[in-house]
Amino acid sequence: MKTTPKTIWTQSTSIPSRNHLPGSLSADVAIIGAGLAGVLTAYYLSQAGKQVIVLEADRIGSGQTEGTTAKITSQHGLIYQKIQKYMGIRHARLYASANQKAILEYQRLITARSIFCDFKKCSACLYSLKDAHILRQESKAAMESGIHSQFSVDTELPFPVKGAIYYSNQAQFHPLKFLESVSSLLTIYEKTPVLTVKQAKNHQVLSTPHGDVSARDVVFACHYPFPLIPGFFFLKMYQQRSYILALSHAARLEHMYLGIEKEGLSFRSVGDTLLLGGFGHRTGKPSPHPYKSLAHAAGRFYPHTRISGHWSAQDCITLDHLPLIGRFSPRTPHWYVATGFQKWGMTTSMVAAHLLTNSICGHSSIYEPLFTPAHFHLRASAAELAAHSIESGKGLLLGLTAKDRRCPHMGCKLTWNPEERTWECPCHGSRFNAQGHLMDGPAQKNLFCSNPYN
Repeated sequence: MKTTPKTIWTQSTSIPSRNHLPGSLSADVAIIGAGLAGVLTAYYLSQAGKQVIVLEADRIGSGQTEGTTAKITSQHGLIYQKIQKYMGIRHARLYASANQKAILEYQRLITARSIFCDFKKCSACLYSLKDAHILRQESKAAMESGIHSQFSVDTELPFPVKGAIYYSNQAQFHPLKFLESVSSLLTIYEKTPVLTVKQAKNHQVLSTPHGDVSARDVVFACHYPFPLIPGFFFLKMYQQRSYILALSHAARLEHMYLGIEKEGLSFRSVGDTLLLGGFGHRTGKPSPHPYKSLAHAAGRFYPHTRISGHWSAQDCITLDHLPLIGRFSPRTPHWYVATGFQKWGMTTSMVAAHLLTNSICGHSSIYEPLFTPAHFHLRASAAELAAHSIESGKGLLLGLTAKDRRCPHMGCKLTWNPEERTWECPCHGSRFNAQGHLMDGPAQKNLFCSNPYN
């Protein structure tokens, strides 16, 4: 049962519904999840001649895709100096190249298919209220990685900044209009949650409440992969929530903006509506009154606007801040995964679609070693690993003594988010509404029902 408020995208687009799986079927590839990553992967595999079935637990685009701010950008925070420091310049150049190619591919596909999705080229800007030096360092690292960037102290924002970096030739769009067009070409079954995936002799068997799907290859594009073993993704990432207000009649911004400080805000215009985001937190450790804090900021910076909507989003955060795209594990050669997109799911979904299509079709890619789920960079992960271990360990220990409100994923004790009126897992980010119905995985069951899909 989904209770998330309607986003600006769902208010203006309604993708036609699909039937659930009509019974047991077979295909070359089965994809779990009909968000942007799953749909794009299905599209390119279909273009390569594969027979593809997509299984979606709810509705097309109803997960993280509908909650995005829809920035298509290779500006991913202070990522380039981090990659250079811990992994080297070659990795940074590969990361930049993969994301820049993704932006160009969106433009090519949208033009070729005449998709009317409000696609607009613009700059993406990182700004700081405190530290110009770190932005100059990031600009230098981005340039060395092959991305044009320019430092400035001038922005369109309603407050002064210490500095800003502009990344040119980035883009923004309406994600559901885009998804509606691309998904119309594909075989997608909605209201068909995948309960288990098992390896058989020459194929994979995906069980659902409506029948089984047999496929040679399976792609987990369901945001957070639900199998515990193999893969061990619960050791590699956690989830983070963020909050967004839609402000009507705001001054239009030509570019997109993101503050680098913990309290930094995100800005992006959609027509005469401004999307103002911020005050995020690890799922299960809620911030006090995030919407009220955003409303206060809106009142200070845009006093003549009206709040016309609000919603939240959830992102998988990897410990070294690199996405996990490729073979699920060495033990499952026909399982693939795309997860850990941080807050950059639009661009990374396109990166994932091409990487997975190449791999399933037997083609190698220079980007595979960078994004493989098997990668582990201890120096880059050390701080996040320590924090994640503490939070997960605490949640698991508390879960041992909790008679109820335990996450069915691994048994961590759930916490209550009063702002969203949801139960949240501080270990791995599963969410449930006040009645105990599953909203976000990796959990697969409701809190109080032995079979949540009755």
